[in-house]
Amino acid sequence: MSAPAVGTMAPEFELTNQHGEKISLASFRGKKNVVIIFYPFAFSGICTGELCSLRDDLSAFHNENVELLAISCDPMFSLKAFAEHEGYKFSLLADFWPHGEVAKAYGVFLAERGMASRGTFIIDKSGAIAWSVLNGPGEARDVAAYKAALAKL
Repeated sequence: MSAPAVGTMAPEFELTNQHGEKISLASFRGKKNVVIIFYPFAFSGICTGELCSLRDDLSAFHNENVELLAISCDPMFSLKAFAEHEGYKFSLLADFWPHGEVAKAYGVFLAERGMASRGTFIIDKSGAIAWSVLNGPGEARDVAAYKAALAKL
């Protein structure tokens, strides 16, 4: 399955965050733009570096106009430990079961490895995909690129 195109409606989802709370994409419609970051695994090197760079510049990605949601196929308890260890103050969502269903809907699930690739999607307040970029598992993302995309909304 390929990634949804810019300008199309983002696939809806409801996942559990690291605190056991249900978070739905629809809950932000009309209220906030949403940055969705798919990443392969909690505690892995590149993923930790990317999420730490977001943590260290959090006000750009998590404020009154923007919600940051980071999604992996890890179980909730792993995400809780990961968030506590790294001091993440944003939602880490578990796309654990059915395994990778949301990653599949966004065209970033790597079935042969059981994980999400690195996909970044900016969803505008209407629920449409405003910007996206796909990177391979070993390719770090350019945080400045999605800051620039957010600035245009």
